[in-house]
Amino acid sequence: MSGTLSEQSALGAHASRVQRTGRSLPFDDPRHLEAHRWLVDEAWLLDAQGYEEWLGLITDDVHYLMPVRVTTALGAGYDTARGMAHFDEDKYSLSRRVARFLTEHAWTEDPPSRLRHHLTNVRTFATDTDDHLVVESATLLFRSRGDVREGSFVSAGREDLLRLVDGRWMLARRVISVDDAVMRMQNLAIFL
Repeated sequence: MSGTLSEQSALGAHASRVQRTGRSLPFDDPRHLEAHRWLVDEAWLLDAQGYEEWLGLITDDVHYLMPVRVTTALGAGYDTARGMAHFDEDKYSLSRRVARFLTEHAWTEDPPSRLRHHLTNVRTFATDTDDHLVVESATLLFRSRGDVREGSFVSAGREDLLRLVDGRWMLARRVISVDDAVMRMQNLAIFL
């Protein structure tokens, strides 16, 4: 799934095509435990809005994609709008977004949102190489802004490719599949 979506994107053309192999790893497998811990630590970092540190967790060839979901008939064979995405980013574009948060021009995040990433259903898969893992998870993001608006939620599934670089796991690809076809959040100036 991920490789195909990355191949359709100009920014994803350089992304790794490594795919999972076989069944999910047992929950007590050390690789699964490492991947799960990585996701939990990343969620904490995103909740704390430690975006500069978060950039240090992603590879130079990362592809970060959240395609637009569409509702189609059962046999249509697709559920995303080809060539359309809420996020379709590489490391450069992610770093520009982070840099903007640090300026006085980040009006969508001033005052900053209150965020809470909830992770569940984590499944880890081996690949053809020992230095890559594919990790599926479900995430629920709660976001609150100011004092007068109701909080908002984004529910999504994610497929991540983690790569071992110099003894550290890093994010090499993320495909986010939101559960809503219409996003109800005021803006998407956050990371999932």
